[in-house]
Amino acid sequence: MDTWIWIVIVIVALLAGVALGFYIARRYMMKYLQDNPPINEEMLRIMMMQMGQKPSQKKINQMMSQMNKASTKPRKKS
Repeated sequence: MDTWIWIVIVIVALLAGVALGFYIARRYMMKYLQDNPPINEEMLRIMMMQMGQKPSQKKINQMMSQMNKASTKPRKKS
């Protein structure tokens, strides 16, 4: 076979692998988020009630802002 045919086959296989990998990763993340939803205010309120605290809206807003700040905070490399 000619060299250009091998080059075309490699490029097509690479593109197919990238497309398939993207599709599989997207499906995995959608399933993961469906099974493990991120914490929202209602879940935080239930957790606080289970710990014996009476949650006020102010306290819930403070905890949500702290959680959002901690999740967006850049991590230090050691």
